[in-house]
Amino acid sequence: MWKSLLSVGEVARRAGVAVSALHFYERKGLIQSIRTGGNQRRYERSVLRRVAVIQVAQSVGLTLEEIAAAMAELPRDKAPGPEDWARMSGLWHAQLNARIARLERLRDGLGTCIGCGCLSTGTCPLRNPGDQFGQQGRTGAHLLKGD
Repeated sequence: MWKSLLSVGEVARRAGVAVSALHFYERKGLIQSIRTGGNQRRYERSVLRRVAVIQVAQSVGLTLEEIAAAMAELPRDKAPGPEDWARMSGLWHAQLNARIARLERLRDGLGTCIGCGCLSTGTCPLRNPGDQFGQQGRTGAHLLKGD
């Protein structure tokens, strides 16, 4: 039975990740191992595809919590297939588009926001969107004092 399974070192080498990353993914519930009689971790080959999905999802900015939520719907005993990927990427599509739009707004407003010096104007999309602090009577240097 153990011969068909991969050691943690083999998975790390083949997936291009550190052994510590695999242990971390396992603690987060993203992957699972089987323990030998000597308490060594062994992984099914399908874990390689799961690690690849994790790496791709992280590369586009998804958190491990977001990845875990999507992967919770996957069967544990087989590699994620094209249908699984389509379902997960569909869940993330709108979320990523919203992040991209927010980043574009931040990028476009960066010069005027930082240039004012107080980070409290109505045009500051970074620190004070919609001048929320101004509406509360808090402006300028008060933010620097931590009020």
